[in-house]
Amino acid sequence: MVGLGSAAAMPFAARAQQAAKPSRVAYLALVAGVGPSVIKQRLQELGYIEGRSLIFDYRSVEGQSERLPQLAADVVRTNPDVLVTGPGTLTVKAAQAATATIPIVFSSIGDPIGAGIITSLNRPGANITGVTIQSSEIGSKRLQVLRELVPGIRIVAVVMNPDTPFSALALQELRVAADTGGQVLEVFEVRTADKLASSLEAAVRAGATGLITIEDPFLASHRREIVELAAKLRLPTIYGSREFVEAGGLISYGTDMRQIFRRAAEIVDKILKGTKPGDIPVEQPTKFELVINVKTAKTLGLEVPPLLLAVADEVIE
Repeated sequence: MVGLGSAAAMPFAARAQQAAKPSRVAYLALVAGVGPSVIKQRLQELGYIEGRSLIFDYRSVEGQSERLPQLAADVVRTNPDVLVTGPGTLTVKAAQAATATIPIVFSSIGDPIGAGIITSLNRPGANITGVTIQSSEIGSKRLQVLRELVPGIRIVAVVMNPDTPFSALALQELRVAADTGGQVLEVFEVRTADKLASSLEAAVRAGATGLITIEDPFLASHRREIVELAAKLRLPTIYGSREFVEAGGLISYGTDMRQIFRRAAEIVDKILKGTKPGDIPVEQPTKFELVINVKTAKTLGLEVPPLLLAVADEVIE
């Protein structure tokens, strides 16, 4: 009788497993990027099957930041188990304004404490946690790479969007590094695409022989235009993400964004298994990548030092 009871229970268990409600994960983005595909891939590696145990809902405002509050509210109405936000502080803030109960995982912001999103990295509290791209050394490393590419460089232009909270912190770190290395920074604030060309042209007139971009979703969405302008003005530029180099830019040094999104997916998995988001420490980047486009270097008449080529994570011919 015991054997029959166990055998009879098996079909019911199987049916219960099949009928289990799939986990619903929403992804809210300001601009398109690799985030959704990397997160879905990592969740699949962790055992989730899209369409069966996972429903992944991707939403983007395609760069129209004014639409974020409404889209965030729309996403919240679908009642996801976890809401993941793509790069950018504005996206996280829109999600926070839309819900105080649904777990939120931010996947890429620069300064969550300075932006008022959390009060502590170790215990973010409330319904939010995630991964930050903040690193105190990244600005000085970019400036160091630019010095190696352009020996004797004195004036360095910096293009940034002042409306992004992280930009002020990144600029402060750059200023410290520039003072140490004897460089002068010419800072150009750009909020709209129509200011890009005039800002870079002004940088050249100011005597800049190199450029550093402090990326945010706005500048990232205009990467092709920035790369083309830098090439036209023959201005050696170091970027914060590899997408700029893949678009023809000279060089990038920054956080390995694929790793960031994979870690975000692992946090989502913890939450789906019952851990409260406020008890999960915010993670910081541990892996950085240097990508060099030697074709662009040749076009600019630059010789990339052998040591840089040797330590590069990827060299685009």
